[in-house]
Formats: sequence, C-alpha cells, structure tokens
Amino acid sequence: MRNQLSLSDEDENDSSNSVFCWWKSAEEFKERGNLKLDLSNLSNLTPTVKVLREMERLALVAPEGLDDLRHKLLTYRSGDFWSPTGGINKEDMKIPPLITILLVGFSGSGKSSLVNLMYSVLGRSGLIPFAQTSGNSPNYTTLFMEEHNVLRSLRSGFCVYDSRGFDYNRMRESFEDLTAWMVDGVHHNQLCRRSGDEALRREGMVIPSMGSMLSSSRFKRRRVNCAIVVANVADIYKALQKGDSKPLEATRELFWCPSLRKCNENPLLILTHGDLLSAKERIDGRLKICEFLGVSETTGTYDIVCLTEHGLLADDSDPVTAYALTEAIYRALIFSDRTHSPKRNIKDWVVIFVSWVMCSISAFFAFLAYFFSRLSRRDKLKL
Repeated sequence: MRNQLSLSDEDENDSSNSVFCWWKSAEEFKERGNLKLDLSNLSNLTPTVKVLREMERLALVAPEGLDDLRHKLLTYRSGDFWSPTGGINKEDMKIPPLITILLVGFSGSGKSSLVNLMYSVLGRSGLIPFAQTSGNSPNYTTLFMEEHNVLRSLRSGFCVYDSRGFDYNRMRESFEDLTAWMVDGVHHNQLCRRSGDEALRREGMVIPSMGSMLSSSRFKRRRVNCAIVVANVADIYKALQKGDSKPLEATRELFWCPSLRKCNENPLLILTHGDLLSAKERIDGRLKICEFLGVSETTGTYDIVCLTEHGLLADDSDPVTAYALTEAIYRALIFSDRTHSPKRNIKDWVVIFVSWVMCSISAFFAFLAYFFSRLSRRDKLKL
C-alpha cells in the first residue's frame, strides 16, 4: 500500500489527528495548505480541489459524527425518511417492511469485501468474515444472491444483497440478470446461472442441483429499493494507463442501465481498492471515472477501502472510511424512502378492471375484423 499516514499539525481538533488522511500526501493539498474556504471563489474550484475538500469534510465530521449516524441506522425503520408529498398520508403509502439495497458491479470490484466492512462498522462484529470474497480463493465467484442483515439485529429496517459479479465479455447476459433482479425482485440463496458455469464445473466448482434451487425459492422475495454500483478504481485506472478503456466503458453501461433507474435516478457509486494507487493516481482515477459517467465527483460518490494495510477490516482505525460507508448507506435509505408509491384504492382497482375489459373487447372486435376481412378476400377469389 503506497498511501501514507499523514497527520494534520494545524488542526485544533485532537480527535481528527488519528484519521487516516491519505489525500494529504497529494501535491495539490500541500500546495494549497489547509484549503481554507473562500466563498467568493467557489465557482473557480477545480475538480481536484473539490475532491480534497470532500475528503476534508469526511475527516472533520467522522470522529464525532460516526456514532450519531450509526445510531440513526440502528434505530431506522422502513419509511422513517419518507417525507409528505402530494397531500398523501404515510399510512396510504405502499412501504415494504424491509428496505432492500442491492450491490452490483463486475467481478473483483469488492462487493463481498464491502459487505464484510458493513458488518464490522455497523454490526460491531470484529474481524469475523461473513461473506466469502475472491481474495480467499482466486477461483471463487459468488453464485448466489446473499441477503445480509449487516446490523445483526432482528429489528433492522434494511438489508443488503451481495450479487454475482458481471463479466466484461458477457455484457448482454449480465444486463439480462440485472433487469430480472430489478423487475422480479431477489431472494436469499437465489442461484445465478450463466453460460460459462460449465467451465467452472470442470474446474471443480460445485454447481447446485435443481433440488437446492427449489428449496432456496422458499425464501421471501424482495423488491430492490436502491442499487449501489461498486467499481474497482485501481483496475479501471491501470487499464486506462495501458490504453484499455473497456472496464471504464462497461462501468458506464452498467451505471446508466435503464433497469437501475426503476428505483432511483442515479445509483450511488462506491470506488474500492484505491489503496493500491498513490494519492495522485487515486484522485485522478476518481475524476476520470466520474467525468466519464457524467456524475459529481463528490455528491453520491464514495472512496472506500475495504482492507487496511495489515489486511484487516477498516473500522475505528480508519474513521473516514467507516463514516463514508455509513453515510452511503444512510443516503441509500433516504433515496429508497423517496420512491415509495401510493397504495391502490377501490377507485384504482375499478379503473384497472374497466381498462382490462375495454382492452379485451377491443381485442375481440379486432379479431372479428381480421377474420371477416380474410373471409371476404377468400370469397372474392372464388368468384
């Protein structure tokens, strides 16, 4: 890991001195000192300075804000962040008992590692691994949809789903799976079969039987309320340095996939494995990805390291990462509660029934018209 631990000598807040501030080793940060805010020149800030200010914001609020934000998640119930709109009461809204957050990304992006970090930060579970990652085995790939209660609480108001990673060479098949998840919903232990699974079977990987598929279907199916796109910033940046833009272009196709817009306008973006880059490369990679995706380099975008330099889950040793992850989940829940739709009343069901009857009548008369037109043509031919 090439990022360095930098301590701020000028910061008056003693608690922030222990923050893992990797961005302070960047030349831009050293040139601008402590980045004092100048309200008259906000429009002239470069994207790099905006990222530096965003990281400074996280470092400033993390020591005291982490516990407060974590408490809000612990006490969260589905619909708590819903705001009255259109004159409709909360009781008239169709709010699911559990908010479902889906992690999507390409293989090796760090989705499973991110889940483990959620358990460590939110569930306070220490270093016990809960989701198997590709780092445990080079040939491992997630074959099932996994539902995780990262708070480890029976009263949890949300769950996180770890999905199977997509393949750069099978984009069409990957997006078909994604569309099915967003339209039909997901359930725990749901098998994600693909055309290349036979090769995995020959390599010794166990592919479940039909019996296990039937038993897994007994789990409750959940509608996805919010999607988070996870991208490996190190892989994308290194590929760009070699002149390969395929990972970046595939990430943009995934981010702008129409099926993701069914839950929220813009998915949250989490960049992982930035610790494999230098501070300059890490910021530059973030800017290139955000610019190519057409999204803000600060709002809705988070740089999260899943493992520390010692191979441990980042927790209290890195409050910036812990707070960024907690804020990302908090923002996802806010987005989810904004997308709830009103319940259908008797009037709605009557309109649906009448529409169905009218469509059936129209189809019937269209069939009669087609039938008699063909019959009249046949009679003309006989004459």
